Amino acid sequence: MSKIKTAFFCQQCGYESAKWSGRCPSCGQWNTFVEEKIQKDIPLRNSSWKQPELSSAADNIVNLSEVSSTEDERLITGDAELNRVLGGGIVPGSLVLVGGEPGIGKSTLFLQNALQLSQITTLYISGEESAQQIKMRADRLKIQNDQFFLLTETSTQTIFQEIKKLRPQLVIVDSIQTLQSPFIEAAPGSISQIRETTAEMQRFAKETHTPVFLIGHITKDGAIAGPKILEHMVDTVLQFEGDQHYAYRILRTIKNRFGSTSELGIYEMTGYGLRQVTNPSEILISQREDQLSGVAIAATMEGMRPMLVEVQALVTQSVYGTPQRTATGFDLRRLQLLLAVLEKRGGFHFGVKDVFLNIAGGIRVEDPAIDLAVLCALLSSYEDTAIGSKICFAGEVGLSGEIRAVNRIEQRIAEAEKLGFDKIFISRYNKQGAHSGKFNIEVAPVGRVDEVYQQLF
Repeated sequence: MSKIKTAFFCQQCGYESAKWSGRCPSCGQWNTFVEEKIQKDIPLRNSSWKQPELSSAADNIVNLSEVSSTEDERLITGDAELNRVLGGGIVPGSLVLVGGEPGIGKSTLFLQNALQLSQITTLYISGEESAQQIKMRADRLKIQNDQFFLLTETSTQTIFQEIKKLRPQLVIVDSIQTLQSPFIEAAPGSISQIRETTAEMQRFAKETHTPVFLIGHITKDGAIAGPKILEHMVDTVLQFEGDQHYAYRILRTIKNRFGSTSELGIYEMTGYGLRQVTNPSEILISQREDQLSGVAIAATMEGMRPMLVEVQALVTQSVYGTPQRTATGFDLRRLQLLLAVLEKRGGFHFGVKDVFLNIAGGIRVEDPAIDLAVLCALLSSYEDTAIGSKICFAGEVGLSGEIRAVNRIEQRIAEAEKLGFDKIFISRYNKQGAHSGKFNIEVAPVGRVDEVYQQLF
């Protein structure tokens, strides 16, 4: 009987150590080392799933000039939002990791997409739910697909045996934390198990050119559970996020070897599954009849998609000695920077005011072009004067109070015109890229914050 080998693994980054340590030398976190059983001396470890005809070509060395540069044809799903965040469809042989909070709708999203792909054979591997539970969810979606197959199993050895029989064209694993490799003696969900099962799925995807989706849990800090090396191993990392109290969900690209990392897809959770939101500007701008102060519309970009979002600000007299600064969906440090610009360059006394800022719709915006709308919403609430509902803004604000140019200005103007806005404020230095003759909307170029204030108030 061979001696059981153990090692200590960091729960944050996956660093392996022969002995326990209080502080991880790799990521610097404290009290993250746990002891796990390991087994490294099994010779058949890499051949648990391989087809016999594929093993001979695995070690061939080729010259770079001999490699064909033609891309494989992507698999286009029926979900335009998923196609967008993946860079134009599913790439054959790609390994995609999807993370999100419990109950946010990860399983529903990929079960729905798999059922819609009736032209290919799909295998859905579930380690968390029974076949009856998945059938009940599929009945609510009301989608029929005879090429959809289900496997409720956690052992990778059994999974690859079934894959050899079925030969699916798409594999979905829900979730990677429940899988268990027979070559590792640690418990399912441990660092070594997650790393080994992901490596087995990676070898399978690359050598059979079968796309694999891995659904993963997240920690209480919001990061994907498991070692950080997990995100380096996969080709694409998607984050499915949203407030459970809102109906809208956002699928965001964190990493993508086959496309842009700044794309996002928006869904609405309904009783019959997730509905694609093709025009997000309509849901991010509240429908209101009365003119209210502290509201400004910003023309922002998420990847290649222009959107109009509503910025809401509330400025009140501070009751307690220290003024409060609260921002939802916007960087708090950026808000403090804009308040300092208004204090220094404009002479507004925000130092004795409580300031609350909110991006409507429950989304988070990091585009610097939203600065001008945030600043105008703050001024509107400070002066208690409403900004016209048909006016929007696109500009970055500098520390000296100047309004800087932003990218893709023509797409922002076109989106504002499409939604019926009459006027858009942009930077004077963007005027070359925004020919007013091309648009029916009035384009107002401004160079400094005081010019915007004089025109609005």
